[in-house]
Amino acid sequence: MLEIIENPDVFERLRDEWDGLLAASACDGPFLTWEWLHSWWKHLAGRRRLHLIVAREGGELAAITPLSLVPVSPSRLMPVRSLEFLGTGSAGSDYLDLIVRRGCEEEVLEALTEGLLREKLLLRFEQVGRGPGPVRELSRRLASRGWGFLERPGGVCPYVGLSGRPWSEYLAGRGREHRYAFRRKFRGLTRKFDVSFELARSDEARREALASLISLHTMRWKDRGGSDAFHTAALRAFHEEATRLAFDRGWLRLYVLRLDGRAAAAVYGFLYGGVFYFYQSGFHPALGASSVGLVALGLSIQAAIEEGAKEYDFLHGDEAYKFHWASDVRELCRLELYPPRGRGLLLRNVVGASRLVRGAARRVLAPVAAASIALSSGAGAR
Repeated sequence: MLEIIENPDVFERLRDEWDGLLAASACDGPFLTWEWLHSWWKHLAGRRRLHLIVAREGGELAAITPLSLVPVSPSRLMPVRSLEFLGTGSAGSDYLDLIVRRGCEEEVLEALTEGLLREKLLLRFEQVGRGPGPVRELSRRLASRGWGFLERPGGVCPYVGLSGRPWSEYLAGRGREHRYAFRRKFRGLTRKFDVSFELARSDEARREALASLISLHTMRWKDRGGSDAFHTAALRAFHEEATRLAFDRGWLRLYVLRLDGRAAAAVYGFLYGGVFYFYQSGFHPALGASSVGLVALGLSIQAAIEEGAKEYDFLHGDEAYKFHWASDVRELCRLELYPPRGRGLLLRNVVGASRLVRGAARRVLAPVAAASIALSSGAGAR
């Protein structure tokens, strides 16, 4: 029933079956699509080895466990091999999980449990929802068979329901101060500039909007210690491919707020399954006092409502600005499972020791980094 796929060419050929299975699962979302995860594999996998565990019933795809094998790396403190989700790390994927066709859960999860019992590798599952889901049930089954199990917080995803509410009603439900600030800032921009909020509707416009977003985001964070959202060529190549594929499928929502024709702010998201997923944004720091970021975000929510979105999900991060717009949160977690008996205990001790060493290093280096930033700031002021 189970097949392990390690050949990237086979991964590429799974595209149509993959997204069909995802649509028939209980965990459908943009970060589990073939388009997102295959782009991640091509550009961000590094030295990982592909390790898709595929289940079929009567020739029909019943499940995909989208994993990669992380090899031992000399750069890691006390390294161990592990299986981790595709999409993990700097891509910022949320709601990762196993993809299981509805109605096939029992057979698939039992077969996966037996298969992973034989592999005896450390399992790390990051950015998993705290609610019920296939990976949590798999973890429960492995724990009942003697595997060590750790669950750690993974942050929160603020969100707000939009169903049945026009923009005016949604905005009226925000705090009085925030509602007033948005309207005042938007009116202020329209008095000073010719304002447009443009959705990328062609591939050329997509490329230009992505370039604007990356430039604005980078400028925004340059004097704040930088950002790791687009800081490598591999990440930029990943987003170029992922946005192109998402555009072709009709999911991509790349907006640019223009003032007199010049890009002032941008919003990067997906409208998928009736939910708008806010992925990234940027704005020109010289226009920060005009709150162009606030205005662009509000306009993207208005656009989502006008397209019939039932929800706006801000994805992971507890930044204060999100809670001006959101009304609730979903919790994320990180799961770790260790094989039973001696090997599992050894792995758990190695990983625990590694965390202690990294934590101690951060505590020692933090004052040094702070002093360096202070010196740099002082030099810049002079």
